[in-house]
Amino acid sequence: MIDHRDQVDRLLDKLKKSLPLPTRLPPDLMASLRRQNPDAKITADCEVAEVFYSGDEGGILCHVRFDKEEEKKEVFLVSITYLVFDRRLPVAHDIAAYQKHRIKRLRRDAGAERLAVHH
Repeated sequence: MIDHRDQVDRLLDKLKKSLPLPTRLPPDLMASLRRQNPDAKITADCEVAEVFYSGDEGGILCHVRFDKEEEKKEVFLVSITYLVFDRRLPVAHDIAAYQKHRIKRLRRDAGAERLAVHH
């Protein structure tokens, strides 16, 4: 089990009350999205419009928007784990704690998986 469901529920509640949330895409994620969607106007600065919990495997997903006024055909769902938030946001500490916990658990599980393959 990667996530603690009660902690996720509390964070989702805080996130939903804070929407829309400004965020930034790290350069590698922005490049990946641009490769996958060459016609879309993808910028580093964007906002989280909605949040969803996709279960233990996917974690918290964010619907990110790059242009508030324009309706897009594409919907971009990005794991909150990979987004960068301003530390001054009221919910930033909670997001950072979730990201740290999730990355730690994913690395631990990946290591355990590699060991199981070799035995």
